[in-house]
Amino acid sequence: MSEPPIEALEPEAAASFRERVLAVVRAIPYGRVTTYGQVALLAGAPRAARQVGGVLYRSGDAHDLPWHRVVNASGGISTHKVGTGALQEALLRAEGVVVGPSGVDLTRYAWRPDARVDPSVNPLPSAP
Repeated sequence: MSEPPIEALEPEAAASFRERVLAVVRAIPYGRVTTYGQVALLAGAPRAARQVGGVLYRSGDAHDLPWHRVVNASGGISTHKVGTGALQEALLRAEGVVVGPSGVDLTRYAWRPDARVDPSVNPLPSAP
């Protein structure tokens, strides 16, 4: 079964990197996960995985944001470093995602969006 396309990445729907990251994260389906790097890639900034983490950390008050569906490149729970790892694990388990000692099995739970990544869709602003 294929995952839904990422319609959230239309140019008029997401102008800034932050908005694009939040749009991608909101598009992650229930019971699926993706990585910080994949979010960065889909947001049009393939080398900005750490910045994705920063955006999510600073967006903690957004109640409609499924931040818990974003894991590190090996499926690990990186949020233990900022004190929310147990919460992230509980939220994932509530969605039926198995979280083992080393994290989430990406071969089983990874979100594979049905969309092509086109950097021209949402290019980052040029440096001055």
